Amino acid sequence: MAERENRGRGRRREEEAPEFADRLVAINRVSKTVKGGKRFGFAALVVVGDQNGRVGFGKGKAKEVPEAIRKATEQAKRQMIRVPLREGRTLHHDIEGRHGAGKVIMRTAPEGTGIIAGGPMRAVFEMLGVKDVVSKSIGTQNPYNMIRATIDGLSKESSPRSVAQRRGKKVADILPKRDEAPQESAQVAEEA
Repeated sequence: MAERENRGRGRRREEEAPEFADRLVAINRVSKTVKGGKRFGFAALVVVGDQNGRVGFGKGKAKEVPEAIRKATEQAKRQMIRVPLREGRTLHHDIEGRHGAGKVIMRTAPEGTGIIAGGPMRAVFEMLGVKDVVSKSIGTQNPYNMIRATIDGLSKESSPRSVAQRRGKKVADILPKRDEAPQESAQVAEEA
């Protein structure tokens, strides 16, 4: 009987093992002045991801910091999106995301470039599992809007496989042939 209980506990621990990594992006302390003094509250912004193509963000508010972080993490896990990655390290194509006054531009990068991005955007890319990307935030420095704009852009990301499937073609038919591209440019050069 004792063996059965131990086996059951072991399974629970394996199931509860965190499969997602989380990154605290910002904590905001707000105060409310009341008759007896000030009451403080906290708002937390958290990015969660499996570092393998899934990412989400959440915000939580509470009277104490740990509770705000817990709420934000739970919300982020509920709002995760899947993003296709090329070779598991970079984006398939350049994308632009917008939210409010915020605009972010994300570009693919060759291997070894690393993550070139500002604070909140860097957290999203690290939790997503992107290793090489160049990005720029324009218009706002508000971390909430930067993350929303980044997620907006990433949700527009499409892989050659998904495009081929929508068109009813094969991936090879959609991607440009690597051997033909140099020959075409050589022909254009000869004609000029």
